[in-house]
Amino acid sequence: MRKSFSAEFMAKVALEAIKEEKAIAEISSRYEVHRTQITNWRKRALEGIKEIFNGRREKASENKEKQIDELYRQIGKLKVENEWLKKNCTV
Repeated sequence: MRKSFSAEFMAKVALEAIKEEKAIAEISSRYEVHRTQITNWRKRALEGIKEIFNGRREKASENKEKQIDELYRQIGKLKVENEWLKKNCTV
């Protein structure tokens, strides 16, 4: 029968494996989880961390795109206003 582990438990074990303060075999004995399982959790955790940072970059890029679009709209509006003022106002 397979054991089922909580996400909190898997994260705790994976984090301990990532720290590399103890050997995988030692962690395996302590938590009574097979070494291969710990290695898999460690890999998944590291991949998840990469995705977090990739997501931030993508969101920052989207925000910059929106800001650039808004600035171009403002420039266009100001150009139209400027042209109108040049035509209609004489000093």
